[in-house]
Amino acid sequence: MNAAPAPVPLPRGEEFLLRPWSREDLDSLVVYANDADVSRGLSDRFPYPYTRQDGERFLEGQVVDFDHPVFAIEVGGRAVGGIGAHPGRGERAHGAEFGYWLGRPLWGVGLMTRVVAAFAPWAMRHLALYRLHATVLDTNPASARVLLKNGFEEEGVQRCAVYKHGRVHDLRVFAKVRRSLQDAT
Repeated sequence: MNAAPAPVPLPRGEEFLLRPWSREDLDSLVVYANDADVSRGLSDRFPYPYTRQDGERFLEGQVVDFDHPVFAIEVGGRAVGGIGAHPGRGERAHGAEFGYWLGRPLWGVGLMTRVVAAFAPWAMRHLALYRLHATVLDTNPASARVLLKNGFEEEGVQRCAVYKHGRVHDLRVFAKVRRSLQDAT
């Protein structure tokens, strides 16, 4: 009889852990997500105001695919943000797009930089990726700094790519790549 493969340990840091979302996260999710400044830098899948119904839909898997690595960022026993990757398909299955958000009370202390430092290499190894990329709205320089501090390179700009809050925005494209699955991530 073959033993089941050991579960893949999830990335963690000294002051945070990444873990699957659970129904018990609903109250915390709504508290940290219901912030116009948080929503401003994200896609419209992340609405403002962020209601209990929005949180319930998210936790039921109606907003993102929980078959992909989509994790809560837990600090002090509470879900205070999220991070996840969406692998490509077909000839693009060797790459994934990822995104993240963090509740505003935790901004400015380097937490998201440390979360991405743990998540990005884990995702590249776990999903056997050659490419991990993220797009950042032109109005979100803090997110761009997080990526640059983690070795992502800015590849260019998708001009006039997003219409949000009555205005057209550019998207900055950042990626980390490797030419072999044995290369360090």
